[in-house]
Amino acid sequence: AGTGEFEAGISKNGQTREHALLAFTLGVKQLIVGVNKMDSTEPPYSEPRFEEIKKEVSSYIKKIGYNPAAVAFVPISGWHGDNMLEASTKMPWFKGWNVERKEGKAEGKCLIEALDAILPPARPTDKALRLPLQDVYKIGGIGTVPVGRVETGILKPGTIVVFAPANITTEVKSVEMHHEALQEAVPGDNVGFNVKNVSVKELRRGYVAGDSKNNPPRGAADFTAQVIVLNHPGQIS
Repeated sequence: AGTGEFEAGISKNGQTREHALLAFTLGVKQLIVGVNKMDSTEPPYSEPRFEEIKKEVSSYIKKIGYNPAAVAFVPISGWHGDNMLEASTKMPWFKGWNVERKEGKAEGKCLIEALDAILPPARPTDKALRLPLQDVYKIGGIGTVPVGRVETGILKPGTIVVFAPANITTEVKSVEMHHEALQEAVPGDNVGFNVKNVSVKELRRGYVAGDSKNNPPRGAADFTAQVIVLNHPGQIS
């Protein structure tokens, strides 16, 4: 909310715009807008400044595809811990945030309440395993470790996985998240998993791992996609 800082963020190549667009592009369905540095407005904790920012950001996120009525706008000061965990005494004008969505309404005053009002997304564990690879590492003493996020299904040690489109089949020796061994990884988990007898050269970012015995990933003649070009130096013909 600082003078000049919001303007820089919301400008054509500003980070506020970029982050909002990235969030939507990457499938983030629920958004909270924390209007930070309310202590450095002119005058401090200014209601008109908050309302100005709320109006501008609402307009922009609506263009991207978000419904502003479902987004909590929360004025905060991280530096002073203001309106983060309990209602601020510095902003008596702020009557609270409220959101309206098809699952019901929610309201509150501070940031933690807005976070608690986020609805946990469905974790499709009943679908076939799909794990697109983000990277592949060779780790000394362990071997080949593909890394990625489980999108659907469950990944466990002992699973015989197949990597599409290369059609490489191998057994998963172990699954780790944040350096801790997992008995199973579920959708939303970012994991590394050690595979037997496959060299790091055989796997690439973009390959998709699936369970060889349960609807493994296959190539398609065509598919429908939503593609967003974030920046491009010239004209796309």
